[in-house]
Amino acid sequence: MIVKQYVKDFENMGLGMFVHFGLYSVLGRGEWVKFLERIPDGDYDRLTSMFNPEKGWAEELVRIAKKAGCGYITITARHHDGFSLYDTCGLTDYDAPHSKCGRDLIAEFVSACVKYGVKPFFYHTLLDWHEKSYRDDFKKYLSYLRQSVSVLCRNYGKIGGIWFDGMWDRPGDDWEEDKLYGLIREYQPEAMIINNTGLSARGALGHIELDSVTFERGNPKPINLEDSPKYIASEMCEVMNDCWGYGANDLNYKSPALLIEEMVLCRRTRANFLLNTGPEPNGSLRLMDRGVFELIGVWMDKFGDIFRYGVPSETAKVIGNDKNFAVEKDGCVYVFCFGLPTVADPNVSLIRSADYDVKLKLGGFDFKNLKVTAVDTGENLSYDFRDGLLTVHGIPFAFGRNLVVRVIKIENGGKNNG
Repeated sequence: MIVKQYVKDFENMGLGMFVHFGLYSVLGRGEWVKFLERIPDGDYDRLTSMFNPEKGWAEELVRIAKKAGCGYITITARHHDGFSLYDTCGLTDYDAPHSKCGRDLIAEFVSACVKYGVKPFFYHTLLDWHEKSYRDDFKKYLSYLRQSVSVLCRNYGKIGGIWFDGMWDRPGDDWEEDKLYGLIREYQPEAMIINNTGLSARGALGHIELDSVTFERGNPKPINLEDSPKYIASEMCEVMNDCWGYGANDLNYKSPALLIEEMVLCRRTRANFLLNTGPEPNGSLRLMDRGVFELIGVWMDKFGDIFRYGVPSETAKVIGNDKNFAVEKDGCVYVFCFGLPTVADPNVSLIRSADYDVKLKLGGFDFKNLKVTAVDTGENLSYDFRDGLLTVHGIPFAFGRNLVVRVIKIENGGKNNG
């Protein structure tokens, strides 16, 4: 099996930011507003006269992503409404340079990514509600599509990848994938090529040139690569509320704790977690979105290296908890522990006992010379080892420091209370 380094590099990033930004942001009713509300082309196209993100929007966005621990950002260079955030170089005037802002927003985005050391990825729609040839002359449309993607590949330096979406709209048609992916390989040989299989086909393998499968808002499962000639990564994209694009009245936010749990659970199968934000019309993130990424950054500061580089353990199997799992890194085993209580004085905490154990079968260690610690505090944890089962005691959170998912480290060397 061929293992390409850029695919492993992508997998090792672990966390990305997904950004849905475009004309629909002006209306604040989600990215599908044109289609769902049947807005006539002329009425929708007039939004170009109102689309004017503030200068500095991209730097603020990338800075937030970097602080959260994101290794890459996937932005909607063109979404289903057909409007492009980049200079299409004459292919169409339905782009940001021809809108009120008069600027190439993808150029600004890439510049900020280079400054902060974050990989830029481009989302590019495959279906198109604006381009008439999509409905009237599919062969002509495919040529237009390839020319559009070619501009992204040629004009913005080295990119992290292209993320396609919408092939599910015409499942019986020939999308000429060989030509589409071939031109990407010509200009960007080390770019990830990803084609979202949507809600109906999570984790499905596709064309041989694709480098990652997708699990849209779904729990990633191991993918069967037994007959694959190359290694393929996986990624789960998730939305904070119900809309991918800005929804001014979409208040149905998931809790930061739930999102942290989802993010961590992705790594049971080494899947990346791509968390979405929909910027406001001026390009700024809502306070809630910024706050979620800030809290994720706190968690990543504690456990980020283990999250990124730990590989599912072959020597440790966690017993009795369907979420807890173990990874290995640098000769040590790390266990991600979910559902831990916070313990404190009974006057301030509902939990009075610190009795919470993690049990696992563990091989390859010297159990007379074992060290078990909590990664976030460095404190030694007591344990018992009987009949091939390691039981680690006393790992709930102390009052005031609940990190949602805690990581314990198991290594040879040192002394514990075992």
